[in-house]
Amino acid sequence: MVVAIPPETKALSNEELQKMHAFWRACNYLAVGMIYLKDNPLLKEPLKPEHVKKRLLGHWGSSPGLSFIYVHLNRIIKKYDQSMVYVAGPGHGAPGILGPVYLEGTYSEVYPDKSEDTEGLKKFFKQFSFPGGIGSHCTPETPGSIHEGGELGYSLSHSFGIAFDNPETIVACVIGDGEAETGPLATAWHANKFLNPIRDGAVLPILHLNGYKIANPTILARISHEELESLFKGYGYKPYFVEGADPEYMHQAMAATLDTVITEIREIQQEARSTGVAKRPMWPMIVLRSPKGWTGPAAVDGHKTENFWRSHQVPLAGMHNNPEHLQMLESWLRSYKPEELFDENGTLVPELKDLAPTGNRRMGANPITNGGLLRRELRMPDFRNYAVDVPQPGKVESENTRPLGALLRDVMKYNMTNFRMFGPDETASNRLQAVYEVSKKTWMAEMFPEDLDGSELSTDGRVMEMLSEHTLLGCMEGYLLSGRHGFFHTYEAFAHVIDSMFNQHAKWLDISKREIPWRAPVSSWNVLLSSTVWRQDHNGFSHQDPGFVDLVTNKSAEVVRIYFPPDANCLLSVASHCLRSTDYTNIIVSDKQKHLQYLNMEEAIKHCTKGIGIWDWASNDDCGVEPDEPDVIMASCGDIPTKEALAATAILREEFPELKVRFINVVDLMTLQPETEHPHGLSNREFDTLFTPDKPVMFNFHGYPWLIHKLCYRRSNQERIHVRGYKEKGNINTPLELAINNQIDRFNLVIDVIDRVPSLGSRGAHVRERMKNAIIDSCSYAYEHGNDRDEITHWQWPY
Repeated sequence: MVVAIPPETKALSNEELQKMHAFWRACNYLAVGMIYLKDNPLLKEPLKPEHVKKRLLGHWGSSPGLSFIYVHLNRIIKKYDQSMVYVAGPGHGAPGILGPVYLEGTYSEVYPDKSEDTEGLKKFFKQFSFPGGIGSHCTPETPGSIHEGGELGYSLSHSFGIAFDNPETIVACVIGDGEAETGPLATAWHANKFLNPIRDGAVLPILHLNGYKIANPTILARISHEELESLFKGYGYKPYFVEGADPEYMHQAMAATLDTVITEIREIQQEARSTGVAKRPMWPMIVLRSPKGWTGPAAVDGHKTENFWRSHQVPLAGMHNNPEHLQMLESWLRSYKPEELFDENGTLVPELKDLAPTGNRRMGANPITNGGLLRRELRMPDFRNYAVDVPQPGKVESENTRPLGALLRDVMKYNMTNFRMFGPDETASNRLQAVYEVSKKTWMAEMFPEDLDGSELSTDGRVMEMLSEHTLLGCMEGYLLSGRHGFFHTYEAFAHVIDSMFNQHAKWLDISKREIPWRAPVSSWNVLLSSTVWRQDHNGFSHQDPGFVDLVTNKSAEVVRIYFPPDANCLLSVASHCLRSTDYTNIIVSDKQKHLQYLNMEEAIKHCTKGIGIWDWASNDDCGVEPDEPDVIMASCGDIPTKEALAATAILREEFPELKVRFINVVDLMTLQPETEHPHGLSNREFDTLFTPDKPVMFNFHGYPWLIHKLCYRRSNQERIHVRGYKEKGNINTPLELAINNQIDRFNLVIDVIDRVPSLGSRGAHVRERMKNAIIDSCSYAYEHGNDRDEITHWQWPY
């Protein structure tokens, strides 16, 4: 049975009803004004073409519904003294959010030039979708917003992230019916299986069905009530329906529905918190069905507009050459009776201003939405205590990520209210399972007795696993932006699932950091990519893709950091730095399998602090013999490429004792860019000192080789830098065979040096032949035995 409030319900007195409707009219007036006007903001004179913007950019269709919800949430905040956060999923409906944020006074406090008077209102209107102003969606400039409006699909996962560990807060998440068609949004409904009513806040999803996308009907708006109700009951929600177009009825129905659902949420939390028993309830949600472009023009040029897709963006155009449209716009604006809403100074009249909450209870001013204000530094253990013992370089093996798991365990232990881990079903797979010693996987769904045997499930766990990178990362983003700390990990090849999420978050951070001084720094977006391309020889071609870092390098140098620690101690140093940092997207690439260890902890700290450096113990060019410079530079970036480059160096030193090889390892990928392009970049002088200005460079890289050329394209004599990396060659191979297929192996690297160091001449011919034979023998052995020779698998640095 559909849950709906009866038409005769009167939750509001006549006075409340009239005032709330007037406040909503003011919101709608501002929304239309933002889209159209650059002057004459209160229509003190007849509307003229010069009062209207030349380029009309904005989205009207969802704005009235968004402000309608905002007005009603204001009532709830005041009635219950409720901490409330508003997440607007219909991203381009920003006028529906900006209007009430301005009317409540927050906007003018943040931007004093947009004052609450006629002059300030004029500036407020003009800036919208105007050069030098703000975008048409809920951008970082919007007070009270921590959800990028252009990022369809992530509003609900962001909302749950905000609610985690915020027990007194309700996050009202308004989901557009276009957004509801996206895959990320569909999986995010399941985040209610991870929400603990004892320690977490609540999420109130409000599905805003206005029927249409930009030029099409929406799916959920065209299915029956019964089907829609069944869908959300299946997701684990109790849906309430508020439907109609008559403002009086809709105000009464929305007020009564919100009273009901807020009471239900509080009862759920009270029961859990008083009994100490955390159970998964049927959380309430609201389906709000209202007309598209509600209160706008019913028809334009003979075409249906209100309650149709034509009202999605700008219902009226041609203001400067169509007098009829200009008259329609003026009539539309005057239908909201601005003279009743604003006084002679252009300020909202006091009886309406009183409807808004005050101080930090205003949704535009809730400090949760400027999370850096609430952020506390992590209590961090000393990462040195987790070091792997490395008595000599390249002699012992260790799983690189297992010590990281121990570090994260203690970070969790010391920060049990403001740190969480997120990742698909891979925490143990990525060797991070030590965290389970202090916190299990959070799980509010059904549990079986056998789950106690290794499943690591708990209602109060702080590790969130779900096979949806979208939902998990969205939850972490909401958690970070509301002032907490997080760590996300996934298989390297699957990171492309979150490409667009990275794009949007990086853009959010970039704008916030460079252009919005009132936004306080938030904890960095820390992502570990493990189960990497060079150890996906068993899963095959589909699991071999290191290209996520290529995407990352396209974003602003102000927020992008990429690290390739070659061993466990370097990984610990890098991870500790990343966890302490703010306003970055930190990408760490480190495999989970056993690898050779090269640096003790003090050496690792120095190496990671520099980001790039010469490994003296692997080089023989500093020999005190003139000229004291190398014949060739062997460089590496990544764990497996480093091992193979070292093995090639060892062969070269044995075969050509007089050849002077300098070995360079790169941890911080962005050091390769010029200092003018990235804060971590080397100056040209530093680069030439390390790599020389003219000697051949053999660069063995973890990812696609052209990325190194992209980063180094302005360096001296670019053509001398020869890069090996992944070239889309692989399937079910042994580790060495996979390396050989992509020519990052030791034998091909030796051949590369022979081909590029002229002084070797014909002396290299016999070595070249031996290397070719070794390649053939290695592949034949792999096909016959299914593994690599022991001397390859257990190779150690011989010097």
